[in-house]
Amino acid sequence: MSNIIRWEPMREMVSLREAMDRLFNDAFTRPLDLGTSWQMPAIDMYQTDDNVIVKVTLPGIKASDVQISVTGDMLTVKGELKEKEEVKEKAYHIREHRHGSFERSLSLPTNVVADKAKAEFEDGILTITLPKAEEVKPKTITVKVK
Repeated sequence: MSNIIRWEPMREMVSLREAMDRLFNDAFTRPLDLGTSWQMPAIDMYQTDDNVIVKVTLPGIKASDVQISVTGDMLTVKGELKEKEEVKEKAYHIREHRHGSFERSLSLPTNVVADKAKAEFEDGILTITLPKAEEVKPKTITVKVK
């Protein structure tokens, strides 16, 4: 016995459109890497009840080479990975370690108190803790029974 499968051309058109949207979004929103500059660091951002937490992966970078700033609702992380060794007679077969400067700006999901922000650097991971502004913290209201 054979199964009959219903052909739905609109479903195929929607999946084609989604694939084209992903292609164009990736082409125009991701930075172009020409191999001459350091790639953008990987970032995780999440929020708890009291804080917005941003974790930035910065292997090989010293904490003194990183600058963090908050302007309005934008968080900017800048830094530079300096080339440590200078080889006079170079004959690279593969060169994937990058060096140079980078800058990454993120839009924060909520208002924060920039003056109370903390940054810690451990094992190549920069953790930025931004306390939420009081007006955006969740408030609990108790219901009284009469």
